[in-house]
Amino acid sequence: MALRNIVKKGDGVLQKHCRPVTEFNDRLHIMLDDMAETLRKADGVGLAAPQVGVLRRAVLVLETNVPEGEEERIVELVNPEILECSGEQSGPEGCLSYPGVYGWVSRPDHVRLRAQDRNGAWFEVEWDGLTARAFCHELDHLEGVMFDEVADHIMSEEELDAHYGKDEQNDGAES
Repeated sequence: MALRNIVKKGDGVLQKHCRPVTEFNDRLHIMLDDMAETLRKADGVGLAAPQVGVLRRAVLVLETNVPEGEEERIVELVNPEILECSGEQSGPEGCLSYPGVYGWVSRPDHVRLRAQDRNGAWFEVEWDGLTARAFCHELDHLEGVMFDEVADHIMSEEELDAHYGKDEQNDGAES
């Protein structure tokens, strides 16, 4: 595994629509493994392939809704699609490609989706809360949509301090 550079705001790759993954091979596996290492190192909750310069429909999301005593895990989603969503949550949202920038974003509180694993097998999963938010954020990346485009507004440092408290900013809410 290797760390990949995270593409930053201003790079045109972030505004491009991603193509489906059609080959489930070692090259895809290496990319997913590298993305997982990059996500862990960046301490984020999600990472999409275009954020590492690859225009393919693949994302990683940190599953945070785990039972007490279990560790959070990274879920790989290839060619993901939302089947249904419900509810609403609003709050600060950041992005590993936009370091230090946060916006107030509304997202579904619950999503059910379908995706393929690294070997091409289809599966469905349902998520709530932060994990649902992270998935929707990452899916936007695959469409070339950045969080600041869907944010109600970009938050000031004072707003972040008021929401999180000065010492708790972000707490892993970047994807």
